[in-house]
Amino acid sequence: MPAPSRLDAIRKIMESTPADPFPRYGYAMELKNLGQLEEAHAAFEELERRHPDYVAQYLMHQAVLVSLRRKPEAKAVCERGLEAARRKGDGHAQGEIQQALEAIEYGDE
Repeated sequence: MPAPSRLDAIRKIMESTPADPFPRYGYAMELKNLGQLEEAHAAFEELERRHPDYVAQYLMHQAVLVSLRRKPEAKAVCERGLEAARRKGDGHAQGEIQQALEAIEYGDE
């Protein structure tokens, strides 16, 4: 079963490098790609709690929440992501997150 072994490998990297947000992001993305959306949501929440300035997570986390039909939570994630992107001076991410927020608000999934 390659998927669990991949998750296990990512989990080991997360444990050995707790200050690095990238393995946690990879773990959340792997869960998302496997269709384990509730687990992905929980992983993204933990990533945000530990690394709120890791901007890439916000766009993917809101997509998970939209897939779960949890638009109010997805909007809140976008708003936090916009603030994180502003703090980091990441105009590209800010634009992408803004587009995602507008899609949620106007019902264009």
